Amino acid sequence: MSTTVSGKSGTWRNWAGNVTAHPVREVAPASVEELSAAVRKAAEDGLRVKAVGTGHSFTATAATDGVLIRPQLLTGIRRIDREAGTVTVEAGTPLKRLNVALAREGLSLTNMGDIMEQTVSGATSTGTHGTGRDSASIAAQIRGLELVTADGSVLTCSEKENADVFAAARVGLGALGVITAITFAVEPLFLLTAREEPMPLDRVLAEFDELWTENEHFEFYWFPHTGSTNTKRNNRSAGPPKPVGQLAGWFEDEFLSNGVFQVANWVGRAVPAAVPAIAGVSSRALSARTYTDIAYRVFTSPRRVRFVEMEYAVPREALPQTLRELKAMVDRSTLRVSFPVEVRTAPADDITLSTASGRDSAYIAVHMFRGTPYRSYFTAAEQIFTAHGGRPHWGKVHTRDADYFAEVYPRFGEFTALRDRLDPDRRFGNDYLRRTLGA
Repeated sequence: MSTTVSGKSGTWRNWAGNVTAHPVREVAPASVEELSAAVRKAAEDGLRVKAVGTGHSFTATAATDGVLIRPQLLTGIRRIDREAGTVTVEAGTPLKRLNVALAREGLSLTNMGDIMEQTVSGATSTGTHGTGRDSASIAAQIRGLELVTADGSVLTCSEKENADVFAAARVGLGALGVITAITFAVEPLFLLTAREEPMPLDRVLAEFDELWTENEHFEFYWFPHTGSTNTKRNNRSAGPPKPVGQLAGWFEDEFLSNGVFQVANWVGRAVPAAVPAIAGVSSRALSARTYTDIAYRVFTSPRRVRFVEMEYAVPREALPQTLRELKAMVDRSTLRVSFPVEVRTAPADDITLSTASGRDSAYIAVHMFRGTPYRSYFTAAEQIFTAHGGRPHWGKVHTRDADYFAEVYPRFGEFTALRDRLDPDRRFGNDYLRRTLGA
Protein backbone atom coordinates (compact mmCIF):
# COMPACT_ATOMS: atom_id res chain seq x y z
CA MET A 1 0.00 0.00 0.00
CA SER A 2 1.42 3.42 -0.90
CA THR A 3 1.60 6.10 1.70
CA THR A 4 0.58 9.69 1.17
CA VAL A 5 2.74 11.90 3.33
CA SER A 6 3.01 15.62 3.86
CA GLY A 7 6.14 17.40 5.00
CA LYS A 8 5.80 19.15 8.34
CA SER A 9 5.55 22.51 6.63
CA GLY A 10 4.54 21.23 3.20
CA THR A 11 7.98 22.34 2.01
CA TRP A 12 10.60 20.30 0.19
CA ARG A 13 14.25 21.45 0.22
CA ASN A 14 17.25 20.16 -1.68
CA TRP A 15 20.54 19.11 -0.05
CA ALA A 16 22.24 22.47 -0.60
CA GLY A 17 19.21 24.43 0.65
CA ASN A 18 19.11 26.66 -2.46
CA VAL A 19 15.85 25.18 -3.89
CA THR A 20 12.49 24.86 -2.13
CA ALA A 21 9.12 23.61 -3.35
CA HIS A 22 5.60 23.42 -1.95
CA PRO A 23 3.86 20.30 -3.30
CA VAL A 24 0.12 19.82 -2.81
CA ARG A 25 0.81 16.25 -1.69
CA GLU A 26 3.62 13.74 -1.39
CA VAL A 27 3.24 10.09 -2.32
CA ALA A 28 5.59 7.18 -1.53
CA PRO A 29 4.41 4.30 -3.76
CA ALA A 30 5.43 0.78 -2.78
CA SER A 31 5.07 -0.70 -6.29
CA VAL A 32 5.05 0.25 -9.95
CA GLU A 33 1.26 -0.22 -9.96
CA GLU A 34 0.85 2.28 -7.11
CA LEU A 35 3.10 4.75 -8.91
CA SER A 36 1.00 4.40 -12.09
CA ALA A 37 -2.14 5.03 -10.04
CA ALA A 38 -0.58 8.13 -8.46
CA VAL A 39 0.23 9.56 -11.91
CA ARG A 40 -3.31 8.86 -13.18
CA LYS A 41 -4.84 10.44 -10.04
CA ALA A 42 -2.65 13.54 -10.49
CA ALA A 43 -3.94 13.85 -14.06
CA GLU A 44 -7.54 13.62 -12.84
CA ASP A 45 -6.82 16.38 -10.31
CA GLY A 46 -5.06 18.54 -12.91
CA LEU A 47 -1.75 18.37 -11.00
CA ARG A 48 1.81 18.06 -12.27
CA VAL A 49 4.05 15.25 -11.03
CA LYS A 50 7.77 15.13 -10.15
CA ALA A 51 9.82 12.34 -8.59
CA VAL A 52 12.53 13.39 -6.17
CA GLY A 53 15.57 11.42 -5.02
CA THR A 54 17.84 12.62 -2.22
CA GLY A 55 17.79 16.23 -3.43
CA HIS A 56 21.46 16.32 -4.44
CA SER A 57 20.70 18.39 -7.52
CA PHE A 58 21.42 22.12 -7.19
CA THR A 59 18.74 22.95 -9.78
CA ALA A 60 14.97 22.83 -9.52
CA THR A 61 14.74 19.76 -11.79
CA ALA A 62 12.58 17.91 -9.24
CA ALA A 63 10.65 20.87 -7.77
CA THR A 64 6.87 20.79 -8.09
CA ASP A 65 3.75 22.55 -6.85
CA GLY A 66 1.77 19.39 -7.63
CA VAL A 67 2.42 15.78 -6.58
CA LEU A 68 5.88 14.90 -5.26
CA ILE A 69 6.77 11.23 -5.68
CA ARG A 70 9.20 9.91 -3.08
CA PRO A 71 10.75 6.61 -4.20
CA GLN A 72 12.11 5.36 -0.86
CA LEU A 73 9.90 2.24 -0.99
CA LEU A 74 11.05 1.40 -4.53
CA THR A 75 14.48 0.10 -3.59
CA GLY A 76 16.62 -3.00 -3.93
CA ILE A 77 17.92 -5.32 -6.63
CA ARG A 78 15.23 -6.99 -8.77
CA ARG A 79 17.49 -9.45 -10.56
CA ILE A 80 21.08 -10.22 -11.46
CA ASP A 81 21.83 -11.74 -14.87
CA ARG A 82 25.43 -12.96 -14.67
CA GLU A 83 25.38 -14.31 -18.21
CA ALA A 84 24.36 -10.93 -19.66
CA GLY A 85 26.48 -9.05 -17.12
CA THR A 86 23.56 -6.90 -15.92
CA VAL A 87 21.73 -5.99 -12.73
CA THR A 88 18.22 -4.54 -12.59
CA VAL A 89 17.59 -2.25 -9.66
CA GLU A 90 14.58 -0.28 -8.35
CA ALA A 91 14.76 3.44 -9.12
CA GLY A 92 14.84 4.68 -5.52
CA THR A 93 17.88 2.63 -4.53
CA PRO A 94 20.71 4.84 -3.22
CA LEU A 95 24.01 4.33 -5.06
CA LYS A 96 25.63 3.58 -1.71
CA ARG A 97 23.32 0.59 -1.16
CA LEU A 98 23.76 -0.58 -4.74
CA ASN A 99 27.57 -0.50 -4.46
CA VAL A 100 27.55 -2.51 -1.22
CA ALA A 101 25.03 -5.04 -2.59
CA LEU A 102 27.00 -5.49 -5.83
CA ALA A 103 30.28 -5.96 -3.95
CA ARG A 104 28.64 -8.65 -1.85
CA GLU A 105 27.78 -10.43 -5.14
CA GLY A 106 31.33 -9.96 -6.47
CA LEU A 107 30.18 -7.32 -8.96
CA SER A 108 30.80 -3.63 -9.67
CA LEU A 109 29.80 -0.72 -11.86
CA THR A 110 32.63 0.25 -14.24
CA ASN A 111 32.75 3.90 -13.20
CA MET A 112 30.93 6.26 -10.85
CA GLY A 113 30.93 9.77 -9.44
CA ASP A 114 32.72 10.90 -6.31
CA ILE A 115 29.70 10.70 -4.01
CA MET A 116 27.12 7.94 -3.63
CA GLU A 117 24.29 9.50 -1.64
CA GLN A 118 22.01 9.90 -4.69
CA THR A 119 19.34 7.48 -5.87
CA VAL A 120 20.18 5.61 -9.07
CA SER A 121 17.38 7.36 -10.97
CA GLY A 122 18.30 10.84 -9.71
CA ALA A 123 21.99 10.36 -10.51
CA THR A 124 21.42 9.05 -14.04
CA SER A 125 18.59 11.44 -14.96
CA THR A 126 20.85 14.46 -14.38
CA GLY A 127 23.93 12.95 -16.05
CA THR A 128 26.04 12.37 -12.93
CA HIS A 129 29.55 11.23 -13.85
CA GLY A 130 32.97 10.50 -12.47
CA THR A 131 36.17 10.75 -14.47
CA GLY A 132 37.38 8.33 -17.12
CA ARG A 133 39.51 8.02 -20.21
CA ASP A 134 37.48 5.11 -21.63
CA SER A 135 34.55 4.67 -19.21
CA ALA A 136 31.74 7.21 -19.23
CA SER A 137 28.96 8.47 -16.94
CA ILE A 138 26.69 6.29 -14.82
CA ALA A 139 23.90 6.77 -17.40
CA ALA A 140 26.17 5.40 -20.16
CA GLN A 141 26.27 2.11 -18.23
CA ILE A 142 22.47 1.69 -18.51
CA ARG A 143 21.25 -1.22 -20.64
CA GLY A 144 17.51 -0.91 -20.00
CA LEU A 145 14.90 1.36 -18.39
CA GLU A 146 11.36 1.01 -17.10
CA LEU A 147 9.30 4.17 -16.67
CA VAL A 148 5.75 5.28 -16.00
CA THR A 149 4.62 7.72 -18.68
CA ALA A 150 2.11 10.58 -18.51
CA ASP A 151 -0.97 8.38 -19.04
CA GLY A 152 0.09 6.04 -16.24
CA SER A 153 1.25 3.25 -18.55
CA VAL A 154 4.55 1.41 -18.02
CA LEU A 155 7.09 1.62 -20.86
CA THR A 156 10.29 -0.42 -21.11
CA CYS A 157 13.16 0.54 -23.37
CA SER A 158 16.62 -0.63 -24.41
CA GLU A 159 18.78 -0.55 -27.53
CA LYS A 160 16.40 -3.10 -29.06
CA GLU A 161 13.04 -1.94 -27.64
CA ASN A 162 11.78 1.66 -27.97
CA ALA A 163 15.31 2.66 -28.93
CA ASP A 164 14.39 6.34 -29.41
CA VAL A 165 13.17 6.53 -25.82
CA PHE A 166 16.27 4.69 -24.61
CA ALA A 167 18.55 7.19 -26.38
CA ALA A 168 16.91 10.07 -24.52
CA ALA A 169 15.58 8.75 -21.21
CA ARG A 170 18.96 7.67 -19.82
CA VAL A 171 19.54 11.38 -19.13
CA GLY A 172 15.88 12.40 -19.17
CA LEU A 173 15.67 15.17 -16.52
CA GLY A 174 12.41 13.60 -15.33
CA ALA A 175 10.76 15.13 -18.42
CA LEU A 176 9.73 11.89 -20.16
CA GLY A 177 8.28 9.92 -17.25
CA VAL A 178 9.01 8.59 -13.78
CA ILE A 179 11.72 5.92 -13.87
CA THR A 180 10.82 2.83 -11.86
CA ALA A 181 13.75 0.48 -12.61
CA ILE A 182 17.15 0.62 -14.27
CA THR A 183 19.22 -2.21 -15.75
CA PHE A 184 22.95 -1.51 -15.50
CA ALA A 185 25.88 -3.26 -17.14
CA VAL A 186 28.12 -4.65 -14.38
CA GLU A 187 31.44 -6.49 -14.31
CA PRO A 188 33.34 -8.66 -11.82
CA LEU A 189 34.51 -6.74 -8.76
CA PHE A 190 37.92 -5.13 -9.35
CA LEU A 191 40.59 -3.24 -7.46
CA LEU A 192 41.84 0.27 -8.17
CA THR A 193 45.12 1.79 -7.05
CA ALA A 194 44.78 5.49 -6.32
CA ARG A 195 47.80 7.77 -6.42
CA GLU A 196 47.16 11.21 -4.98
CA GLU A 197 49.83 13.89 -5.09
CA PRO A 198 50.20 17.68 -5.20
CA MET A 199 51.36 19.15 -8.53
CA PRO A 200 51.78 22.74 -9.79
CA LEU A 201 48.84 23.87 -11.95
CA ASP A 202 51.14 24.95 -14.80
CA ARG A 203 52.61 21.46 -14.99
CA VAL A 204 49.18 19.76 -14.91
CA LEU A 205 47.92 21.92 -17.76
CA ALA A 206 51.12 21.51 -19.81
CA GLU A 207 51.05 17.72 -19.37
CA PHE A 208 47.27 17.28 -19.32
CA ASP A 209 47.10 15.16 -22.50
CA GLU A 210 49.77 12.79 -21.17
CA LEU A 211 48.18 12.51 -17.73
CA TRP A 212 44.84 11.77 -19.39
CA THR A 213 46.33 9.23 -21.83
CA GLU A 214 48.39 7.34 -19.25
CA ASN A 215 45.65 6.87 -16.64
CA GLU A 216 42.27 5.16 -16.74
CA HIS A 217 40.85 7.80 -14.41
CA PHE A 218 42.58 11.15 -13.93
CA GLU A 219 41.25 14.17 -12.03
CA PHE A 220 42.62 17.14 -10.17
CA TYR A 221 41.59 19.95 -7.85
CA TRP A 222 42.97 23.46 -8.33
CA PHE A 223 42.98 25.76 -5.31
CA PRO A 224 41.99 29.31 -6.42
CA HIS A 225 44.40 32.08 -5.30
CA THR A 226 47.26 29.56 -5.62
CA GLY A 227 49.20 27.84 -8.39
CA SER A 228 48.69 24.47 -6.69
CA THR A 229 46.64 21.38 -7.45
CA ASN A 230 46.05 17.98 -5.90
CA THR A 231 45.96 15.23 -8.56
CA LYS A 232 44.38 11.79 -8.37
CA ARG A 233 45.11 8.87 -10.72
CA ASN A 234 43.05 5.69 -10.44
CA ASN A 235 44.14 2.58 -12.33
CA ARG A 236 43.14 -1.06 -12.17
CA SER A 237 45.29 -3.24 -9.98
CA ALA A 238 45.97 -6.95 -9.56
CA GLY A 239 46.25 -6.30 -5.83
CA PRO A 240 46.69 -7.10 -3.07
CA PRO A 241 44.31 -4.58 -1.44
CA LYS A 242 46.08 -1.92 0.63
CA PRO A 243 43.28 0.36 1.83
CA VAL A 244 43.94 3.61 3.64
CA GLY A 245 44.48 2.80 7.33
CA GLN A 246 41.60 3.58 9.65
CA LEU A 247 43.45 6.33 11.52
CA ALA A 248 45.01 7.86 8.38
CA GLY A 249 41.66 7.65 6.61
CA TRP A 250 39.89 9.40 9.46
CA PHE A 251 42.59 12.08 9.67
CA GLU A 252 42.78 12.87 5.94
CA ASP A 253 39.24 12.15 4.71
CA GLU A 254 37.24 13.22 7.76
CA PHE A 255 39.36 15.51 9.94
CA LEU A 256 41.18 17.44 7.18
CA SER A 257 38.86 17.12 4.14
CA ASN A 258 35.63 17.62 6.10
CA GLY A 259 36.26 18.87 9.66
CA VAL A 260 39.12 21.34 9.21
CA PHE A 261 37.81 22.30 5.76
CA GLN A 262 34.41 23.13 7.31
CA VAL A 263 36.04 25.40 9.89
CA ALA A 264 38.24 27.03 7.23
CA ASN A 265 35.11 27.81 5.20
CA TRP A 266 33.35 29.26 8.26
CA VAL A 267 36.35 31.56 8.78
CA GLY A 268 36.44 32.45 5.08
CA ARG A 269 32.74 33.28 5.07
CA ALA A 270 33.14 35.52 8.12
CA VAL A 271 36.43 37.11 6.97
CA PRO A 272 36.67 36.94 3.15
CA ALA A 273 40.07 38.67 3.18
CA ALA A 274 41.52 35.57 4.88
CA VAL A 275 40.52 33.23 2.02
CA PRO A 276 43.74 33.43 -0.09
CA ALA A 277 45.86 32.59 2.99
CA ILE A 278 43.51 29.73 3.88
CA ALA A 279 43.69 28.46 0.27
CA GLY A 280 47.49 28.41 0.49
CA VAL A 281 47.35 26.31 3.67
CA SER A 282 44.62 24.02 2.26
CA SER A 283 46.63 23.33 -0.89
CA ARG A 284 49.55 22.11 1.24
CA ALA A 285 47.52 20.21 3.85
CA LEU A 286 47.08 16.93 1.95
CA SER A 287 50.27 14.98 1.30
CA ALA A 288 50.90 12.37 -1.39
CA ARG A 289 49.47 8.90 -0.75
CA THR A 290 48.86 5.65 -2.61
CA TYR A 291 46.27 3.01 -1.71
CA THR A 292 44.47 0.05 -3.31
CA ASP A 293 40.85 -0.94 -2.64
CA ILE A 294 37.68 -2.15 -4.34
CA ALA A 295 36.51 0.30 -6.98
CA TYR A 296 33.64 2.16 -5.33
CA ARG A 297 35.72 2.90 -2.22
CA VAL A 298 38.36 4.53 -4.41
CA PHE A 299 35.98 6.40 -6.70
CA THR A 300 33.92 7.93 -3.88
CA SER A 301 34.69 10.15 -0.88
CA PRO A 302 32.62 11.49 2.00
CA ARG A 303 31.38 15.05 1.29
CA ARG A 304 29.97 16.58 4.45
CA VAL A 305 30.75 20.26 3.89
CA ARG A 306 27.69 21.81 2.20
CA PHE A 307 28.20 23.95 -0.88
CA VAL A 308 26.60 25.25 -4.07
CA GLU A 309 28.08 24.11 -7.38
CA MET A 310 28.22 24.95 -11.08
CA GLU A 311 29.85 22.51 -13.50
CA TYR A 312 30.33 22.74 -17.26
CA ALA A 313 31.53 20.22 -19.84
CA VAL A 314 33.80 21.72 -22.49
CA PRO A 315 35.46 19.89 -25.40
CA ARG A 316 38.39 18.01 -23.84
CA GLU A 317 40.97 19.77 -25.98
CA ALA A 318 39.70 23.14 -24.71
CA LEU A 319 40.37 22.30 -21.03
CA PRO A 320 43.85 23.89 -20.54
CA GLN A 321 42.85 27.18 -22.17
CA THR A 322 39.49 27.32 -20.34
CA LEU A 323 41.11 26.76 -16.96
CA ARG A 324 43.82 29.34 -17.64
CA GLU A 325 41.07 31.86 -18.42
CA LEU A 326 39.25 30.93 -15.20
CA LYS A 327 42.44 31.42 -13.15
CA ALA A 328 43.14 34.78 -14.81
CA MET A 329 39.58 35.91 -14.05
CA VAL A 330 39.87 34.95 -10.36
CA ASP A 331 43.34 36.53 -10.07
CA ARG A 332 42.24 39.91 -11.41
CA SER A 333 38.92 39.99 -9.53
CA THR A 334 38.03 40.80 -5.92
CA LEU A 335 36.47 37.33 -5.56
CA ARG A 336 37.47 35.20 -2.57
CA VAL A 337 37.01 31.53 -3.42
CA SER A 338 37.57 29.07 -0.58
CA PHE A 339 36.56 25.88 -2.47
CA PRO A 340 38.86 24.06 -4.92
CA VAL A 341 37.89 23.77 -8.60
CA GLU A 342 37.40 20.13 -9.66
CA VAL A 343 38.44 18.89 -13.13
CA ARG A 344 37.43 15.51 -14.61
CA THR A 345 36.92 13.95 -18.06
CA ALA A 346 34.55 11.64 -19.95
CA PRO A 347 34.66 10.01 -23.39
CA ALA A 348 31.96 10.81 -25.97
CA ASP A 349 28.70 8.87 -25.58
CA ASP A 350 25.49 8.42 -27.62
CA ILE A 351 22.92 9.74 -25.12
CA THR A 352 20.83 12.59 -26.56
CA LEU A 353 21.28 15.13 -23.74
CA SER A 354 24.37 13.75 -22.04
CA THR A 355 26.93 16.49 -21.45
CA ALA A 356 29.40 14.23 -23.30
CA SER A 357 26.99 13.50 -26.16
CA GLY A 358 29.05 13.13 -29.32
CA ARG A 359 32.24 14.66 -27.95
CA ASP A 360 35.12 13.84 -25.61
CA SER A 361 34.62 16.17 -22.68
CA ALA A 362 36.38 17.77 -19.74
CA TYR A 363 34.39 18.97 -16.74
CA ILE A 364 35.20 22.05 -14.70
CA ALA A 365 33.27 22.38 -11.45
CA VAL A 366 33.27 25.59 -9.39
CA HIS A 367 31.90 25.60 -5.84
CA MET A 368 31.09 28.09 -3.11
CA PHE A 369 30.53 27.33 0.57
CA ARG A 370 26.83 27.31 1.47
CA GLY A 371 25.74 30.73 2.72
CA THR A 372 28.51 32.56 0.83
CA PRO A 373 27.45 34.82 -2.09
CA TYR A 374 28.17 32.83 -5.25
CA ARG A 375 26.43 34.59 -8.14
CA SER A 376 29.23 36.93 -9.23
CA TYR A 377 31.77 34.06 -9.29
CA PHE A 378 29.41 31.69 -11.11
CA THR A 379 28.35 34.37 -13.62
CA ALA A 380 31.97 35.19 -14.53
CA ALA A 381 32.86 31.48 -14.75
CA GLU A 382 29.79 30.73 -16.88
CA GLN A 383 30.79 33.41 -19.41
CA ILE A 384 34.13 31.64 -19.85
CA PHE A 385 32.56 28.17 -20.11
CA THR A 386 29.89 29.20 -22.63
CA ALA A 387 32.50 30.92 -24.83
CA HIS A 388 33.97 27.42 -25.33
CA GLY A 389 30.60 25.85 -26.19
CA GLY A 390 30.24 24.48 -22.66
CA ARG A 391 27.28 22.33 -21.61
CA PRO A 392 26.16 22.73 -17.98
CA HIS A 393 25.63 19.71 -15.76
CA TRP A 394 21.83 19.26 -15.58
CA GLY A 395 21.89 18.97 -11.80
CA LYS A 396 24.04 22.02 -11.08
CA VAL A 397 23.51 25.77 -11.07
CA HIS A 398 23.38 27.44 -14.49
CA THR A 399 21.41 30.16 -16.30
CA ARG A 400 21.13 28.60 -19.79
CA ASP A 401 17.83 28.15 -21.65
CA ALA A 402 16.36 26.10 -24.51
CA ASP A 403 17.76 28.42 -27.20
CA TYR A 404 21.29 27.89 -25.89
CA PHE A 405 20.85 24.12 -25.59
CA ALA A 406 19.55 23.91 -29.17
CA GLU A 407 22.94 25.36 -30.22
CA VAL A 408 25.24 23.13 -28.13
CA TYR A 409 23.29 19.85 -28.43
CA PRO A 410 22.99 18.69 -32.07
CA ARG A 411 20.18 16.27 -31.07
CA PHE A 412 18.23 18.69 -28.86
CA GLY A 413 15.24 18.70 -31.24
CA GLU A 414 15.13 14.90 -31.06
CA PHE A 415 14.62 15.10 -27.30
CA THR A 416 11.93 17.79 -27.37
CA ALA A 417 10.02 15.98 -30.13
CA LEU A 418 10.02 12.80 -28.03
CA ARG A 419 8.81 14.79 -25.03
CA ASP A 420 5.95 16.22 -27.11
CA ARG A 421 4.92 12.65 -27.95
CA LEU A 422 5.28 11.12 -24.47
CA ASP A 423 4.07 14.08 -22.37
CA PRO A 424 2.06 16.48 -24.54
CA ASP A 425 0.26 17.97 -21.51
CA ARG A 426 3.52 18.47 -19.57
CA ARG A 427 2.38 16.30 -16.66
CA PHE A 428 6.07 16.07 -15.70
CA GLY A 429 6.83 19.71 -16.39
CA ASN A 430 7.94 22.50 -14.06
CA ASP A 431 9.46 25.97 -14.37
CA TYR A 432 13.02 24.63 -14.68
CA LEU A 433 12.08 22.35 -17.59
CA ARG A 434 10.12 25.15 -19.27
CA ARG A 435 13.30 27.24 -19.27
CA THR A 436 15.72 24.48 -20.30
CA LEU A 437 13.56 22.52 -22.78
CA GLY A 438 11.13 25.20 -23.92
CA ALA A 439 7.36 25.42 -23.54
